[in-house]
Amino acid sequence: MKRGSSLLNQHLMVDITQAIEHLDKGSVFVDVRSPHEFAQATIPGAYNIPILTEEQRIEVGTLHKQCSANHARKRGMELISPRLPALIGRVTALQQEFKRPVIVFCWRGGLRSAAMTAFLHLCGVPVFQLQGGHKAFRRHVLDYFEHGHWARMFVLRGLTGVGKTRILEQLRTQGWPVLNLEALANHRGSAFGAIGCPEQPGQKQFEALLWNELRHTSADDYMLTEGESRHIGRVMLPARLYAALQLETTLWLETDMDARIRVIAEDYAVEDLPAQAFIPPLNALIQRLGRERVSQLHELLAQRNWAALIRELMLQYYDPLYAHTKPQQRVEITVDPFASEHQELLQALGAIIEKASQRSADSGG
Repeated sequence: MKRGSSLLNQHLMVDITQAIEHLDKGSVFVDVRSPHEFAQATIPGAYNIPILTEEQRIEVGTLHKQCSANHARKRGMELISPRLPALIGRVTALQQEFKRPVIVFCWRGGLRSAAMTAFLHLCGVPVFQLQGGHKAFRRHVLDYFEHGHWARMFVLRGLTGVGKTRILEQLRTQGWPVLNLEALANHRGSAFGAIGCPEQPGQKQFEALLWNELRHTSADDYMLTEGESRHIGRVMLPARLYAALQLETTLWLETDMDARIRVIAEDYAVEDLPAQAFIPPLNALIQRLGRERVSQLHELLAQRNWAALIRELMLQYYDPLYAHTKPQQRVEITVDPFASEHQELLQALGAIIEKASQRSADSGG
């Protein structure tokens, strides 16, 4: 029996399936782990109201290992007691705002979440503890990507700067189902992809965010997304999802070089960023381009000659790197990445979706 599980009646516990039903109904999820644990991974949408700080958690855990469970519990209560009214107040305010039950979890459904659930229950707050904690949620996500089903992926591809991401976001605003992998990864998927982006999530949190985007779709649905390598910065697409990106006919987008330069300059907001931000990724290209070429790129950077720098990066690095990614099964479309409408693209997309649906029907899928 897990530590803490005996503190609560079974009617105050929910398993992961029940918890996800609560999530879909708008219940408040409260992660009582330390800020450090929360930053590594949590359930999407959860609020972090730590019952112990990271240092306190380590202290109590050490007492449990070196002394006894009773020593650890006593010390935990000493640490929690002064902060208890404030903790309960924060959770109560959330529950009153959302008018839904509270789901409390810690790492594996142990003492931290059991104690918080018990305190809240005594105060009249509708509350449940997630059995198995975040560990149970993590197993659920892994099982989903191993055995689950999601929408078919219709993929926009093209050379760097063609405007794939901005076109996807335009289509999202028009009601098309879109999976923006770069937004979830906080990375543009290239050597310079981290510039100007928030810190990337860890792998576990990235997969949790992906799960949350895909879980309400089925194999009968479809989504639009952008072609990516399996690695997007430091995070990696689950194997079966990456394989799904390779199945359907690709929409290969093309536009002229001047438009591509403008897209990159705007997407990276180069005029607002310090030149120093570009130095490390430029230096990372030495092995591929050689010191002399990279030195020339540094000169353009020092001059803040953005158009020339972007053009040279396209010609010397990006285009040779990605030209081979053009799949045989594709429809090529010339686009204006700054247009508000993309009729030719939508017509081609509609034809691809219709053909794929007919193929699925013929195969009995």
